[in-house]
Amino acid sequence: MKLGVNIDHIATLRNARGQNNPNLLRALKVCHHAKVDTLTVHLREDRRHIKDQDLLELKKNSKIPINLEMALTDEMIQIADKINPEFICLVPEKRNEITTEGGLNLNKISYPRLKKLLKISQKKNIQVSAFINPTKKMITLAKILGFDTVEIHTGPLDKKIIKKNIINKINEMIEYAYSKKLIVNVGHGLNFNNIKYIKKRRYVDTVHIGHFIISEAIFISLVKTIKTFRGLIKK
Repeated sequence: MKLGVNIDHIATLRNARGQNNPNLLRALKVCHHAKVDTLTVHLREDRRHIKDQDLLELKKNSKIPINLEMALTDEMIQIADKINPEFICLVPEKRNEITTEGGLNLNKISYPRLKKLLKISQKKNIQVSAFINPTKKMITLAKILGFDTVEIHTGPLDKKIIKKNIINKINEMIEYAYSKKLIVNVGHGLNFNNIKYIKKRRYVDTVHIGHFIISEAIFISLVKTIKTFRGLIKK
């Protein structure tokens, strides 16, 4: 598995003071040094962490492919068309949520907007994924709608008590998505302790980690956290 790091929470900390510390470009240098495979940024509609200027600067300076998480809105499609990230991941958004609460319901998205985005992505060779719950229904629909990638929501693994049926379901859906000729990513709520529950990792392209890596970095440094995670996903 490859490792994608979400640096949104560095921007959240910076925004608390309204200045430029911690600096995102400095974080980018650390990610370069640690050989991160993908850099994820979620440009939310309310701009609660990553800002438009951040995205421009990261795209300009990053040697790491950028994965832009975004809602399927006209504004975000225009921004994606301008920025040309290597990857786009469509995610659900609610203004009052603390973090992403679940996968995107593909039955309720705007198909005309999706068609527009897919046309742009095909022209510019941008890989588009859908962040979805681990169900056959959503995986099958993602394939029908023209997604080439899905990111399986692993949030249910971030619990004190993790039921075996949850672990089995996530791994079964990883394999099922792979059988549908989809590129399979996983993400949300993963940490040093629960990454071991991703058993079907031979079918997984990239694991995306955000909150845990940035919070753990407070105690052991960003480089060490990334390198430790990289070692865990190679096992």
